Amino acid sequence: MLKLQTISAEWEACTALSAVQDALYVLNGKWKLPIIVALSTGNKRFNELQKTVKGIAAKVLSHELKELELNGFVVRHVYTSTPVMIEYELTEYSNSLGQVVDALRIWGTLHREKIRSQFKQLA
Repeated sequence: MLKLQTISAEWEACTALSAVQDALYVLNGKWKLPIIVALSTGNKRFNELQKTVKGIAAKVLSHELKELELNGFVVRHVYTSTPVMIEYELTEYSNSLGQVVDALRIWGTLHREKIRSQFKQLA
């Protein structure tokens, strides 16, 4: 019985690891989630996104938007006005990241507070 429980626990750990690796593969890098968060307030044009996501180069933003579009998180709207206008919008599927983003936001806030309190204690 113990051997069966060990195999089951190892299988669950491998399954969990595989699922986490899949998620990280899609959301890899330091820019994808910030882009998604920036778009969560509404559609944005390229330059608006670049201003909102501080520090991202135009070439990197363009690449990340293409990957987010390929993975179904972002849709690109092209308006054939003069001049041509392009907007980026989150898809319905991107809402599936809501709990992930909220958990990261909460943890990030707690982590920042922890680090600040450690620095205060050292000073």
